[in-house]
Amino acid sequence: MNLVASTLLSAAAALAVALATEPAQAAGFQQGTAADPAAPALQVGIWYPSRSAGRLIALGPTSMTVATDAPIDGSGLPLVVISHGTGGSVLSHFDTAIALADAGFVVVALSHTGDNYADQRRSVDVMDRPRQVSRVIDHMLSAWSGRAAIDPARIGMFGFSSGGFTALANIGGVPDFATVAPMCRQHPGDFACRLLATREAPGAAPARVDSIDLRIKAAVVAAPALGFTYAHGGLDKVRVPVQLWRAENDTIVPHPRYAEAVRLALPNDPEYHVVPGAGHFDFLAPCSEALATRVPSICTSADGFDRAAFHADFNADTVRFLKANLPAR
Repeated sequence: MNLVASTLLSAAAALAVALATEPAQAAGFQQGTAADPAAPALQVGIWYPSRSAGRLIALGPTSMTVATDAPIDGSGLPLVVISHGTGGSVLSHFDTAIALADAGFVVVALSHTGDNYADQRRSVDVMDRPRQVSRVIDHMLSAWSGRAAIDPARIGMFGFSSGGFTALANIGGVPDFATVAPMCRQHPGDFACRLLATREAPGAAPARVDSIDLRIKAAVVAAPALGFTYAHGGLDKVRVPVQLWRAENDTIVPHPRYAEAVRLALPNDPEYHVVPGAGHFDFLAPCSEALATRVPSICTSADGFDRAAFHADFNADTVRFLKANLPAR
């Protein structure tokens, strides 16, 4: 090989290495707060389409590749609100948020006041959650710096566990809390019943509470907590499309009292998925080693179940459903 050819090959190899290591474009990401007149400001994480290069960032034990504070790309974008489960955080479903942002959605996840990883003093006050979701939507449409890029007619929601209950309430569900005591006498081992036994329940709450937010046009609901409270006409007002997920081996919200009760109560058949071999926490983003060490109970899947592989399909199905039901105008 002559000197010229050798030089050209070396240059090509160097360019290939540079291209391989250069960060690709990634979802934009911001952290912030949303005003809540009735309580302290709500912590939020926001993901959105971006053309900027990403970098790996660590937020506590969670790491993700995003373009922090990058300019938003696009206009007339749909908005999706994510509501986490009991004791969760804005990062509980970060991989789903990134998948949605990469597909052209603005995504906002909130940390529910009094029901998050750092503070669970109000974890049984579930009917304050839908109100918090509505305040976050207010923030995204009226105060967020990127609000001009959002189409306010294209708003969806994703909720897991207590967040699934929240999503159902936000789209028109009216839970009947008078059913809780009889259910817990029959099934005291259910997670919700054990949680209620260790917390002081909110006093003087009406048996039925209406908290619909008509701005939400579609919902993805995974492993909904307290599904049985909607069983007897509680979802009659729901008019938006629902994608409903159940883990086959869920011991936190066991079959058939939760997701199945919701499926049967919805006035229109949801897009229903039962995930073979999955447990309740498999709907959470795959854990980093640091998070798995810190909280193994939410990070450990059953032998033979590949959470990362499942999430590739789960996120794709979530994106597909919300794209179909929040179409561009």
